[in-house]
Amino acid sequence: MSQSQRILTGLAAGIAVGVFLGERAAVFSPVADAFVKLLQMTVLPYVTLSIVTSLGALDYAQARRLGIRAGAVVVVLWGIGLVYTFLIPLAFPNVQTASFFSTTLLERRPPFNFVDLYIPSNPFHSLANSIVPAVVLFSVVVGVALIGVERKQVLLDVLRVASDAVSRATRLAVRLTPYGLFAIAANESGTLNIEQLGRLQVYLVTYVAVALLVGLWVLPGLIAALTPIRVSEIFALTRDALVTAVVAADLFIVLPILTEASKTLLERHSPAPSQTTALPDAIVPVSFNFPHTGKLLSLSFILFAGWFVDATIPVADYPQLAVTGLLTFFGSLTAAIPFLLDLFRIPADTFQLFLATGVINSRVGTLVAAMHTVTVAVLGACAIGGLLRFDRGRVMRYLAITALLTVAVVGGTRAVFAGILRPVYTKDKVLAEMQMLRRPAEALVHRTAPATGPPDSRPVIESIRERGVLRVGYLNDALPFAFFNQRGDLVGLDVEMAHHLAGELGVRLELLPVDRATLDAVLAAGGCDIVMSGVVVTISRAATTLFSNSYLDETFALVVPDHAREEFSRWADIQARPTTTIVVMDLPYYVDKIRQALPRAELRIVADIETALTLRDPQVDAVAATAERGSAWTLQYPQFSVVVPEPGILKIPLAYPIAKRDQAFASFINTWIELKRKDGTIDTLYEHWVLGRDATARQPRWSIIRDVLHWVK
Repeated sequence: MSQSQRILTGLAAGIAVGVFLGERAAVFSPVADAFVKLLQMTVLPYVTLSIVTSLGALDYAQARRLGIRAGAVVVVLWGIGLVYTFLIPLAFPNVQTASFFSTTLLERRPPFNFVDLYIPSNPFHSLANSIVPAVVLFSVVVGVALIGVERKQVLLDVLRVASDAVSRATRLAVRLTPYGLFAIAANESGTLNIEQLGRLQVYLVTYVAVALLVGLWVLPGLIAALTPIRVSEIFALTRDALVTAVVAADLFIVLPILTEASKTLLERHSPAPSQTTALPDAIVPVSFNFPHTGKLLSLSFILFAGWFVDATIPVADYPQLAVTGLLTFFGSLTAAIPFLLDLFRIPADTFQLFLATGVINSRVGTLVAAMHTVTVAVLGACAIGGLLRFDRGRVMRYLAITALLTVAVVGGTRAVFAGILRPVYTKDKVLAEMQMLRRPAEALVHRTAPATGPPDSRPVIESIRERGVLRVGYLNDALPFAFFNQRGDLVGLDVEMAHHLAGELGVRLELLPVDRATLDAVLAAGGCDIVMSGVVVTISRAATTLFSNSYLDETFALVVPDHAREEFSRWADIQARPTTTIVVMDLPYYVDKIRQALPRAELRIVADIETALTLRDPQVDAVAATAERGSAWTLQYPQFSVVVPEPGILKIPLAYPIAKRDQAFASFINTWIELKRKDGTIDTLYEHWVLGRDATARQPRWSIIRDVLHWVK
């Protein structure tokens, strides 16, 4: 059995084991990680030795020619990548989205620093920390400097021996590929959350189809059109590396294999032994640090995200996206994508979708990246060695086939989406179907406030134990702290905290509606014992009401239309607007903060957030709210986004108003809050109700062992 057959067998066996075991296949994760690290072990030494020896063996004229001609090939491939990136949106239908609050809203990203990324003040630090661009620049500088050294051949001979030793070590690791890919495939196929990716099917299908077209035809076909090398030859020598790169989602680990394959292709078609066949040793490591075609295809996510939130990027902005994307993609995608989302006024919460799609797209993108690497190495070496040929018939045939395949792929995916894969917005249903994490205590929920009896002069805790009932007030507009779900149950973070409190007191729970404007009076009259409903601590309210210690902090923010997100991302930009109309809840604290930050803004006072969002008044620019509850409301109204303007983050404390200014009951509640903070209850409820973790009941991954054979539960 050949190595390729063993690899495919290992891959197929891994997928079968993953499907059979389901989530239990996670046991293979350590083996998969170990295999990837084993392949990575020799890559950086190989890169350094290859660049230094390859450049050092040239003269200055050859080095100049290498930079110019190989660089021209890279630019051509960038153009191909951008063309296909901008074709992807042609397949998108219409959809809306929103998400729960994410702490990424509060993160301030450091500026992108090309100097730190590319200039190694300490090359050994760069080697130890796998800072590849800095390692490559150091190697290039040393290699170019070596060109002018008189006795360089002595060092080159030593470096070539070291390079050969590293290559042999790499080949030893590659022999384990069938077993490593088995472990990776078993782990991924067993633990992949198909439901999570379901609503991203539009982007996934389109990206995968276009990436396969580029990786399996456009790039290898370009080599075949401009050189004597056939497409079948390319795949015969690179298929093992391509499979490994796809399954491991890592281009870095197959660079040595791709380099050797490129050199073999050149050797077969070079008229005589020449330095041309050794050029991939320099071209491949250096080109690795430039954005490859697979990375450029990731720019399509920005177009997808804009379409997804009804903030489509106009075609006139495509040149700006192309140039900015090229510059930012010299660094990490996880840093570049959020920057581009902000630049093109797309809600930051869509970055979570990018992370979700990476499970599949990173693998297909790695296939494109691997073929891009081979294309640069082969065409770059042929351009330098004078082996390129322009046969008009071959080129026209290549262009015609490429055009037909492109129309078929883009048009076919669009037809599929129009017919059977049209996505439906469901996040509003997720919020409406949320349930409490633990079984609730016995409770009576009032929709209207009942008549109250005469005030009770006894201490609150004594009254609660005497009647056997804890009376908790709730606000109707306190999403996600208190709201009625689809089943008509009163749920939310503070409602569940009330159930905890009643259960630990050993009494029944009674939940009564209170009005925000009369909250103080209801407490003073004994209408309820405590209000648990996301109540903001304010100076004016603290003067008339006794509060518990703060149990949670919210973040001051603005809720704005999706397309206006960038306009409200900085306080200075908001202040520079000629007119700004902001809706704010009837809370003096909110009003004062907005007036301090935006003294020229026109304020409109409303009773609750939902009123402002449902009016959709075109003259209203933003709604003042907190990021946590504003995010919950955007689930119901996905055409809005939450913005935390820079600079500075303003925290707003939440606490529980206490009845009758009873200091003893307040001390009891403070102690209880501290206990709930220490035992993790508050954190768990925050993650569930605010961050949306486990918002829907998690079902075990389908597997043969559980769902077909019923051997396990």
